[in-house]
Amino acid sequence: MVSERRGAGRGWREATEEALYGAGGFYRRPEGPAGHFRTSVHASPLFAGAVARLLCRVDDALGAPPELAFVDMAAGRGELVTGVLAVLPTEVAARTRAYAVEKAERPAGLDHRIEWRAEPPKGITGLLFANEWLDNVPLDAVEIDAHGVARHVLVQDDGTEALGEPVADGPEADWLSRWWPLPAEPGLRAEIGLPRDTAWAAAVTTVERGAAVAVDYAHSRSTRPPFGTLTGFRDGRETAPVPDGSCDITAHVALDACALPGALRLTQRAALHALGVTGGRPPLALASSDPAAYVRALSTAGEAAELTATGGLGDFGWLVQPVGLTLNADLLVDVADDEEQ
Repeated sequence: MVSERRGAGRGWREATEEALYGAGGFYRRPEGPAGHFRTSVHASPLFAGAVARLLCRVDDALGAPPELAFVDMAAGRGELVTGVLAVLPTEVAARTRAYAVEKAERPAGLDHRIEWRAEPPKGITGLLFANEWLDNVPLDAVEIDAHGVARHVLVQDDGTEALGEPVADGPEADWLSRWWPLPAEPGLRAEIGLPRDTAWAAAVTTVERGAAVAVDYAHSRSTRPPFGTLTGFRDGRETAPVPDGSCDITAHVALDACALPGALRLTQRAALHALGVTGGRPPLALASSDPAAYVRALSTAGEAAELTATGGLGDFGWLVQPVGLTLNADLLVDVADDEEQ
């Protein structure tokens, strides 16, 4: 529980923005995110293959437009967009215009076909894909004080926290009331996801026809954690969130609050199964007839199992937003088969 006294510091949203994206911020460091944590993109090329298949399904639904856009939001060092281009069918790849959206500088040696941008292009026809972007959109934290009042949490550069002003009437209070209502119990915490709702809505507006997909750590209104999810990552380990640029600062995403009308929410496990990624073991007979092929197939099955694992990456949330398309089994998955977050 944070000290009751009102202290110096900034709100977590302001502090995180500078720590992650300011001059010398965590996401501008040369090693990139992959130097500190492992996402589905880094876990296996199967993930990029599944995204490529989704892009092809969107392409089919659009009627194979002359130019098909693929936008990789929060692209890191371009790993996902590079992987998608590598496995697209030749005919689709020839029509694909690829964008990597990231605040860091363009990496040396990146495929010349990839346009590097600080903001997503507008008016695209195709697919915008945001893998672990929204969890790094900065937001403020609140905590219930000894009197049952929700107050902003302030933080100093060394991570020391204190309680600030109460959450006044207005958009933040309205968001908390609708999406993360807190009982008047001292010490309970929440993160105000309004900036993420706004960021996602803005990203979706850049798609003229096609789909937008957000993939992230997620929770829903019925499963909000009582003490929030704000945390840090450094060198592959979870650590205390300290807004000094030395670590990633992240919090799980209220994808249900982000969802716009017509959206589908499902687990990564359900989404990847629908896109052909399963963790089934190869038949033992293959070990005798073609041992090398068996070993390759076993490795692939292991990677698929990691991407779809319960209690791991498979529990990530997918938020799929069609734009000018009908969301049906041909695009991704039958809603009846959804594993709702």
